[in-house]
Amino acid sequence: MNAIPIGLARPWRWLKTWIETHRTELRLAVRVTIAALLTYILSLLLHVPQILWTVLTAVVMSQLSLGKSVKTTADYFLGTVGGAAYSGLVAVLVPHHDEIQFIAVLVISIAPLALLGAVKPRFSAGPFTAVMVLFAPTIIHASPLESAFYRVAEVLLGGLTALAVSFFVLPSRAHNLGLEAADAMLRRMAQALRQLLAGCASPLDIARVSEIQAGLGPALNRLEVIVDEARRERVPYLAAETPLQPLLTMLRRLRHDLVIIGRAAIAPLPGGLRQRLAASLSRATESAALFLESSGHALISGETPSLTDFESALEAYDAEIAAYRQEGLTRSLSVEELERLFALGFALEQLHQDLKELNSWTVEFSRIRSGR
Repeated sequence: MNAIPIGLARPWRWLKTWIETHRTELRLAVRVTIAALLTYILSLLLHVPQILWTVLTAVVMSQLSLGKSVKTTADYFLGTVGGAAYSGLVAVLVPHHDEIQFIAVLVISIAPLALLGAVKPRFSAGPFTAVMVLFAPTIIHASPLESAFYRVAEVLLGGLTALAVSFFVLPSRAHNLGLEAADAMLRRMAQALRQLLAGCASPLDIARVSEIQAGLGPALNRLEVIVDEARRERVPYLAAETPLQPLLTMLRRLRHDLVIIGRAAIAPLPGGLRQRLAASLSRATESAALFLESSGHALISGETPSLTDFESALEAYDAEIAAYRQEGLTRSLSVEELERLFALGFALEQLHQDLKELNSWTVEFSRIRSGR
């Protein structure tokens, strides 16, 4: 086999890297294309009056993961049925033989559905459906009730086709996306832990602490959405897999631990104490950060990390604190310094408890994944 020319090696490596990092998006592009083509063919075979709307529905319903496709389809179909039934009934009961009457029908049909969609977002397709039901008769020469029926049938055909394609063609599981998002979240937390505890040795700018904490919010919010989508997948897949909700709960607790650590480490420890704790605190910081990173990797690889190094480092830290007290050196500390020292100890112990829970969940997850 001929080697790739030197001039093409760099673009080829870039393309290969880009494909590897955008596999999920590429799968979505393939699924959307197949769903649109398949819906178009089915619409022709079934003689659907408005093929445009079946194809559009299939495109809209094809989402990044199966769980999101299930939710989007269910919500869109519910909003469509409600909007079609209500607007069709209004069109039948309220005369609209001239422009003024038709405007009145539009207001009566759309206003309540728009309000309902604003209060309950899952019904947001209602107003759009009402417009389709009221204006479609002028295009396909059907009655309002027939128009409502066709609209529901179009959404049902497009939605079911999109779901079938999402299930069978290069499926992207929300459960797997959730594990990847949790891995990224744990790696981000490890980095934040290193940055925050560095404040025990050198001053940390308050704005920088806020920036570090704020960076965790969007990642956690994204994970919350994916976990909800993964929950919807468990029924269609009938899989005996570990639910992600407990993992999300643990990550919320770990984020809270980082908030407490950030408050405790906002200013350096007193000089003598800082030197005394430097080695043990540095070791505890790095071992905890490595455990967070290893736990994230374990979600993908199935390998179980060990908490031993962090527990050993924490014991050394506690021993140094105890010795410092026995020597009576804490008497020289101010009230503010003592409060910050106690807050740091509490935060590290709380972090220890939450890491133990994360470790237990990871071990159980690896066991279920391996089928043991």
